[in-house]
Amino acid sequence: MTRCHVCFRHCELKEGQLGFCGARICIDGKVTASNYGRITSLALDPIEKKPLRRFFPGSNILSVGSYGCNLRCPFCQNSEISWGEEALRFSDTAETITPETLVRIAEKYRSEGNIGIAYTYNEPLIGYEFVRDTAKLAHEKGLKNVMVTNGTAELPVLEELAPYIDAMNIDLKGFTENYYNKVLDGSFEMTKRFIREAAKVCHVELTTLIVPGENDSPEEMRELTSWVAELSDKAGKTIGSDIPLHISRFFPRFHMTDRSATPVKDVYALAEIAREKLNFVYTGNC
Repeated sequence: MTRCHVCFRHCELKEGQLGFCGARICIDGKVTASNYGRITSLALDPIEKKPLRRFFPGSNILSVGSYGCNLRCPFCQNSEISWGEEALRFSDTAETITPETLVRIAEKYRSEGNIGIAYTYNEPLIGYEFVRDTAKLAHEKGLKNVMVTNGTAELPVLEELAPYIDAMNIDLKGFTENYYNKVLDGSFEMTKRFIREAAKVCHVELTTLIVPGENDSPEEMRELTSWVAELSDKAGKTIGSDIPLHISRFFPRFHMTDRSATPVKDVYALAEIAREKLNFVYTGNC
């Protein structure tokens, strides 16, 4: 048995066995990314769609995704590539490209305002080796690297990526142990630790999806934004009040169709609460 080192699950894998995420596998006694270079999605997007509002606004970025995820969000909007039976089929059908090829594609789109590559759609941290190798080459070509992530990874993974990642949008999905553990099957403490350290190494923006009856109380938003406001940079300077927070509206989908979409007025009210502590608060899906 070999233990995976990427996230809190620390899956112990037999030879040829996949981890919980569906994308890490034990080969020759070593756990590696079975989804390395396996691309399911590729699109040129506005940077604001990541969402990043204060990182090269008005530019485009080449967005790339693979398959697999280490969380189990019941409302996942990319479930066909993230988890479940649909995602598993991509282990056989996804196209494989090299980091060199992906960087060449990104360079071709410079004329259309492309500034680099965004690793997104599924969870990029579970295939961090491909992100690392591609991002390093992209930097050598003067391209930016963006990661859209749930922030569920051990700090050595972040340390490997940090020299090459320019910006992240990290999901801070809620602010209670109960929500992370029971609804998302995740780790609240690991996510907070990842965000705390990421803020020291690159531009960070956060996204919170407001799910009715789960993470929509004013009290929780005050706790969340108070914590964010205290984040600091590498020098120890408090920078959290300038970290952008995207507050997004939930719509019923996938395995969570037992409730209605978040009322728009609730999103706006929570955004006003967030602005008590944070300087840059944006609403989404309203």
